[in-house]
Amino acid sequence: MLGEREFTRFFLGYTTSLLGSAMAPVAVAFAVLDRGGSGTDLGSVMAARILPVVLVLLAGGVIADRFGSRRLMLGSDVLRGVVQGLFAGLLAAGHAPVWAMVALVAVWGVGEGLFMPAFGAIVPGLVRREELLADGNTLLGLSRSLSTVAGPALAGLITAAWGPAVVLLIDAVTYGVGALALVGLRPPDRPRAAGGESVLRELRGGWSEFAARPWLWITTAQMGLFNLLVWAPFLVLGPLTAQRALGGARAWGLVMGVYGAGAVLGGLLMLGRRPGRPLVVATVAGLAWALPSAALAAGAPLVWVVAGALVAGAGSAVCGTLFATTTQRWVPAELLGRLTSFGSLGAFVLGPLGLAAAGPLAARFGVGQVLLVGVVWQVASGAVVLGVPAVRNRRWEEDPDD
Repeated sequence: MLGEREFTRFFLGYTTSLLGSAMAPVAVAFAVLDRGGSGTDLGSVMAARILPVVLVLLAGGVIADRFGSRRLMLGSDVLRGVVQGLFAGLLAAGHAPVWAMVALVAVWGVGEGLFMPAFGAIVPGLVRREELLADGNTLLGLSRSLSTVAGPALAGLITAAWGPAVVLLIDAVTYGVGALALVGLRPPDRPRAAGGESVLRELRGGWSEFAARPWLWITTAQMGLFNLLVWAPFLVLGPLTAQRALGGARAWGLVMGVYGAGAVLGGLLMLGRRPGRPLVVATVAGLAWALPSAALAAGAPLVWVVAGALVAGAGSAVCGTLFATTTQRWVPAELLGRLTSFGSLGAFVLGPLGLAAAGPLAARFGVGQVLLVGVVWQVASGAVVLGVPAVRNRRWEEDPDD
């Protein structure tokens, strides 16, 4: 797979920038707290990153389809690198009020929201042989999994030794590496959306194409409700349960670290494999997300929560790789940016609501009950999705135009 020159160049640049991106949130959090910021201040800064991502996703899809993914990704990397460089400079100079952090993080979020749909659309053009597309997505998923494990750990060490400004400066440099990799890319020309139409008209056209593919919108809806009902409560109530009954922060760190290790393992297992019914395998793998929540809801010992996290991490890698590959194979190139943006928006837009609601709901109904709702949802929704012919009958050997 890494013998594909264009893909290899992109992979190395993307992996480098991804590591910096995984380090940055730790630095931002301590930048706020080290200057006497409150929990409310920290929440404001974190929210300032998420909201712009959601707001610009759809526009990013239109731009990627109209002008090409490489240009948009290059601009996004340059923008984010400049922002992180400015942020590092303000911190080093001791002049970084909360409002300035909010503004910089918001621009950072704009860059991320533009990058995401373009990233989903560029991969097929970098893998010349179709049979290697799944392996390409697997390697990119492995890169993401490894960065989520290594990035925060490195950031913690560097922040403790030299302060958050150094971490953000490193992040700025890694975006530069990613941009240089994109500059040198020469992916083959692919069909693009016709220019001349308004953004709104192109979005309407993209929505029509998205809605015309039941396998795509059904799996997107499932993922959106998963983030609302399963993953968001797990991220909020998992640490709470760990603090009360499992041994505190160290126990929760172990759970999330093993989840990342499981994702790496799942990615390795996917290399060289191309299931005949990719959406069936992806949906079955997604059922594993119910396991750690079930262990927490049942009050199980830490070892069972960790075991559930390991299997869930592996399932997440399998699920993510196969959904990405299926979308890239069966969506025409000139629509891929917009349809990827609709999919990303649908999958993540309810997540912040779930994060905000998990605590109050747990206070009203109990932690176990809230987590159990997610477990039941994940199993039931998986069964429903597997019963949909458009999902169950999609086979790898089908013509992409079908």
